[in-house]
Amino acid sequence: MALLHIEKNNGIAIVYLNRPEKRNAMSFALLRELVSTAKTIEKDRSIRCVILTGEANVFSAGIDLGDLNNPKNRAYAVWELLKPGQSLFQKAFLVWQNLPVPVIAALEGFCFGAGMQLALAADIRIAHPETKMSIMESRWGLVPDMGLSRSLKGLVGIDLAKELTLTARIFKAQYAKEIGLVTHLDEQPLVRAQALAQEMLQRSPDALLAAKRVLEAMQHQPKQSLRLEKIWQFKLLLAKNTRLARQKDKRPEIEYLPRQYK
Repeated sequence: MALLHIEKNNGIAIVYLNRPEKRNAMSFALLRELVSTAKTIEKDRSIRCVILTGEANVFSAGIDLGDLNNPKNRAYAVWELLKPGQSLFQKAFLVWQNLPVPVIAALEGFCFGAGMQLALAADIRIAHPETKMSIMESRWGLVPDMGLSRSLKGLVGIDLAKELTLTARIFKAQYAKEIGLVTHLDEQPLVRAQALAQEMLQRSPDALLAAKRVLEAMQHQPKQSLRLEKIWQFKLLLAKNTRLARQKDKRPEIEYLPRQYK
């Protein structure tokens, strides 16, 4: 059985974590599949928006501790942590943040530990109000090492980030919305995510890419953000989809071309 289940429809790719018997816990094999799937999506210019969610009305209960405690996997984990560059654990999550299309996380059930870090790598998070969430790693004597220091930055204050990380407290999505970890609450998060994706599909895929890159720079590379505004605007002025965007305002039936830029 595939660890990720993908549905593609009219430019939207819904990626389901597919380990329902484990509450979609993150095994090492699933981490590898997250990386390979994201890279495949990156090359597919027919995909214009991605939704991350989980089968069986659960996003993810976090890292698969049984998998982690396997001696072979522990040795592999040590190598991943010692080698230069991003580890598998960081790549599996940050690769979604770096995609050239919007990524929406639709959350239900549990969103713990590694699940939380995957959700934070999305551009937008929509959660059922009863979703239980936690930055849970300290409960297992670990530190969040899946890109949290990048993906959490700017969403909450550093003091609150420390509190949630140090306590491993479990909280509901209602509280997450109040503090800024969740974008929207909805009784049907996947339906709401699909509606939002459809709204984004009315915009040029090149403009979506440019806006995502500029806003990410505003958060993570503030010294480069003004320069990137100019660079991306220059690229968009030359893009075929920009001309179509001006026409589409009066003729909604016009279809955009596949994304021109990477």
